[in-house]
Amino acid sequence: MTSRHVRRLGVGRSMSVRELVVLGTASQAPSRRRNHNGYLLRWDGDGLLFDPGEGTQRQLLLAGVPSSAITRICLTHFHGDHCLGVPGIVQRLSLDRVAHTVTAHYPASGRQFFHRLRYASAYTEAIDLREEPVEHDGPLATLPTGTLYAHRLDHPVESFGYRLVEPDGRHMLPPLLDRFGVIGAQVGQLQRTGVIDVGGRSVSVDQVSTARRGQRVAVVMDTRLCDEVYALADGADLLLIEATFLAADAALATEYGHLTAAQAGRVAAESGVRRLVLTHFSQRYSEPACFHDEAAAVFNGDIIVAEDLVRVPVPKRQRPTV
Repeated sequence: MTSRHVRRLGVGRSMSVRELVVLGTASQAPSRRRNHNGYLLRWDGDGLLFDPGEGTQRQLLLAGVPSSAITRICLTHFHGDHCLGVPGIVQRLSLDRVAHTVTAHYPASGRQFFHRLRYASAYTEAIDLREEPVEHDGPLATLPTGTLYAHRLDHPVESFGYRLVEPDGRHMLPPLLDRFGVIGAQVGQLQRTGVIDVGGRSVSVDQVSTARRGQRVAVVMDTRLCDEVYALADGADLLLIEATFLAADAALATEYGHLTAAQAGRVAAESGVRRLVLTHFSQRYSEPACFHDEAAAVFNGDIIVAEDLVRVPVPKRQRPTV
């Protein structure tokens, strides 16, 4: 595990951050060390809560993350370890009188399951929770700084993976700005308009900047290896992916619709992933290092074996030199 990139959670952190808050990492059954699934992607002012399993409400408390940080709930599928925390989360949002709209995405075939989870017990509903079920592959929502996509995966029940993509932009280069005399408010004006007049000379944004690829995060939960896994992972700065089994149990992985750590590593290697986060571990394994070793045999990039209550930053952009 590359521990230099993860840290234990604390309170009082700014929302102007891009990081994955790991709330739970177990698969079908939790263990003494691992809670059921739960992952909060903090993306500037948005908080996307993926697959809240049992105990997620308490894990948020341990993480020092308020319920108000959640702006979307994204379920990959309706197996219990990925959704049984929904009642607690929904009721906590109401208890805390969260003022903003919270949008819920989930496979459309499971509408009845979400309804039962949403109204699992009596409570006073005091939030604007809007349901936007996932019907097919493609874009789901446009955030202020990114577009959320879904791709259908291969699992015994309908399952979708998610991908958040920031639009490409431009990275302003100070030495070139100085050379062309672009200063102060002119920098912002140039970014907005694409060209400005500086001392009687036209300066375009291309002359003082370089292309900046938007950041990308992918979430791949329960699935067999399929083309859609690669579509989700393509060029991801951070890939959160299930690694339920080790290679010795590959037949079980295929039978039950899961991935091995080796397969997750292969996806990362072939998709140009920068940071690979492995999770959703079967309770049959007691040594987390084995997952790292299997993935590392085929992927030589940054690998993190997720643990409950750690933060994993989205890798910073690789800035070009002049």
